[in-house]
Amino acid sequence: MEERDIAIQITGLKKQYRLGVIGGGTLQGDIQSWWARKRGKDDPNRKIGTKKHHKNETFMALDGIDLTVCKGERLGIIGHNGAGKSTLLKILSRVTGPTEGRICIDGRISSMLEVGTGFNPELTGRENIYLNGAILGMNRAEVTGKIDQIIEFSECAQFIDTPVKRYSSGMYVKLAFAVAAHLDSEILVMDEVLAVGDMKFQQKCLGKMGDVSSSEGRTVLYVSHNMNTIRQLCDRCIVLDHGKKVFDGDVEEAISLYSDIKKGNLSAQVDLRDAKRFSTVNTMRSISFVSAAFLGREENCFKQEDRLKLWLKLDSKIDIEQAKIRVGICDMYDRKVASVLCRDIGAIRKGDNEVTLELSFAGLATGTYRGDLIVFDTNEFGTVKEYDIVLEAFYFEMENKLEFTWNQLKWGPVRLPDMNVIR
Repeated sequence: MEERDIAIQITGLKKQYRLGVIGGGTLQGDIQSWWARKRGKDDPNRKIGTKKHHKNETFMALDGIDLTVCKGERLGIIGHNGAGKSTLLKILSRVTGPTEGRICIDGRISSMLEVGTGFNPELTGRENIYLNGAILGMNRAEVTGKIDQIIEFSECAQFIDTPVKRYSSGMYVKLAFAVAAHLDSEILVMDEVLAVGDMKFQQKCLGKMGDVSSSEGRTVLYVSHNMNTIRQLCDRCIVLDHGKKVFDGDVEEAISLYSDIKKGNLSAQVDLRDAKRFSTVNTMRSISFVSAAFLGREENCFKQEDRLKLWLKLDSKIDIEQAKIRVGICDMYDRKVASVLCRDIGAIRKGDNEVTLELSFAGLATGTYRGDLIVFDTNEFGTVKEYDIVLEAFYFEMENKLEFTWNQLKWGPVRLPDMNVIR
């Protein structure tokens, strides 16, 4: 491999964080937290349900990453929550610096790390396009030459002169992706943001990333939990696990290894305080999932006939009279499979709350699945208010006694009752 063919060269990259003692918000908040700890009081700024961290406690987000990415490559980056995917992209995008290691980048980077990254909410969509162009080193004439293409691709022409603080999350994504894909940068970095957009626009974005890579020679780094989009876009994939690179190569082999890592997480009891949350839900949650467990189980291996008892612990800052809980089920390819709804778990009061739900996963084919947890309520007009959404709250394995192996990819993940012949 010649040096001129390399877009990104990473050697011995490490990133260490000091956990949650100070520096988590404003100066006023840090002073409040410090004064509360000095008096032996609870931290008034600590998010509900999160763990307390002690002074000098550290976390190694990336631990010795070596990686070479060639120009024009489409690299997928996958791994469980906390594996280091977003940290890697933030370091490459210069949002944060490495603790140790060497990074060489040939070209400008355009990145989408979360919804609204790089946008000033007070500026209009048009003004933010020029702002992002300036950040990439483009002059006004260069941006003007591309602005019509950007607006058309974003499907936001009607609102382009409206301040982006009034945009929905989907509109944010559409405009941000259009800006990133059309402005002059040699490296395009995407972190899970397309999950917010609608399916039609997601496919449009994937097609555009493929086009800019093949026709313009731009390098694409793409992080996603959606394995179908990884398959569709990427020609190479790496797997991260606890800050280390455990695989680098073929996309299907990477997905298979990632699935095996997931299958190892079948514990019947899980701590949800630091679990991944859905990003659009308010981070200062008034109600939060703390832990979950399947009662009477050591591992989450279930059969069709099993009636299960799911115990949940929630922490609340408010009182509500009629809370609801939904369990969303996805398969190992991150496809939505089913939902189980409890329309009324009763009242939730300030402080600790416990609830046990009876449910069944009958109908799911043999395989490994994940469960997401949502707590919400509705007002008299039917408007839904979501308090907490925990993604990948738990994993479980379904076992079916069949005389043949069920092929999920061909037949689907839900096994409906067999048909009967009527004579």
